[in-house]
Amino acid sequence: MMAPYSHSHSELPAKQGLLQRMWKYPALEHYVRLIILVSVINLGWLIYGVTQGQWFVTSQIDLSSLSNMVISNFFVAILIRQQYIINLLFWLATRAPVTWPLSVRWHLGKIYHHGGLHSGCAVNGSLWFALFTGALIYQRNQAPSSVSSTSLYSTMAIVGLLVVIIAMAMPNIRKKFHNAFERTHRFAGWSILILFWVQAFAVAADSKPELTPLARMLQTPSMWLISIMTFSILLPWLRLRKVPVSITTPSRHVALLKFNYGVTPFAGSSMAISRSPLSEWHHFANVPSPTEPGYRLTVSRAGDWTGKLIDDKPSHLWVKGIPTAGVANIEVLFKRVVYIATGSGIGPCIPHLLAQKLPIQLVWSTRDPRKTYGDELVDEILAAQPDALIWDTDKQGKPDMVQLAYAAYEAFDAEAVICISNQKLTRQVVFGLESRGIPAFGAIWDS
Repeated sequence: MMAPYSHSHSELPAKQGLLQRMWKYPALEHYVRLIILVSVINLGWLIYGVTQGQWFVTSQIDLSSLSNMVISNFFVAILIRQQYIINLLFWLATRAPVTWPLSVRWHLGKIYHHGGLHSGCAVNGSLWFALFTGALIYQRNQAPSSVSSTSLYSTMAIVGLLVVIIAMAMPNIRKKFHNAFERTHRFAGWSILILFWVQAFAVAADSKPELTPLARMLQTPSMWLISIMTFSILLPWLRLRKVPVSITTPSRHVALLKFNYGVTPFAGSSMAISRSPLSEWHHFANVPSPTEPGYRLTVSRAGDWTGKLIDDKPSHLWVKGIPTAGVANIEVLFKRVVYIATGSGIGPCIPHLLAQKLPIQLVWSTRDPRKTYGDELVDEILAAQPDALIWDTDKQGKPDMVQLAYAAYEAFDAEAVICISNQKLTRQVVFGLESRGIPAFGAIWDS
């Protein structure tokens, strides 16, 4: 039996004062703060360089120094998206014991906002590159022999590609044309990486014509960084494979995918799957079982790709990279946690319910759960979480999720709430609780 919800009328406390809750708005979330921090550091370094004459050598603009600033920013932007780095960041953030002050653990739990470093460094790297481009054109006009045609043409090509990438990455465009955004990032990004190699060699040859190509590479910091960037981008593709998958569809709304190709991911991780590896990838939370090898994915009908997957049930899919940590990994920072899930958001919650690393209270709002997801999945959830609070929207209508989350938080005496839902509802729940002084976490859709 599904547990009835008996605390749905707990009164929400008043929101905190403006100065306290202003930091909880999405416009000032940790992701944005990281962008601001990176921008301040870059601006400070620019001012320092200008005042110290760092960008000028014998009355000429030091293109090598500007190039190093460009590459340094893009180096961080790329490395912070590397799966091994992401897993390391989550591992470090979750080393804090639950005896530490809640305010400290609250901030550590925001580690999944690390994408702010990616965006901040990518934007600032582009701005440095605009400065570099202007300096290069100016220097070529002043002394044509000091700037080769290779340097000029590769630079102009990079500028054009960066404009396309930045335009496609604008939130509204990225959301409306996500497949185009993904392909642009992939193919334009690869092209820029190749052009960075060309440009780095060309700039080094312009500034150090007396050295051999190998000597220039060894003495140019940006080339070492580009080498690491190249390896970082290549690494997930070295793990590209086409694997068998078993797909069951308890309803037209949901597909349950099961993989067993020698990889059993950790709870709270995700994997990317694809039917066409050069076209598009879709990330889903892994659902490993403590007693079985392999893992499962829960896929809801939410667009053409997922709809076709549910209808066609392909026998094989592509996977790449390694299982990568996601937002729910931060649960171990707290003594007791409430999980709020809607629809197929239950998928990412299941491995945590099964692992039972800490006391958890589940609140799941969905249309007729047994009809939609099947008896087997629902029974598995209730076996792991007998006191789960399951809200059937077909019978009870859509609930006030902020009210529901707060009631569960209060009744369970939890320290934090983790919400796994769509973007709009996740933001509503996270802000609704944090503006009242309650630690809350949920995905931020920054990829």
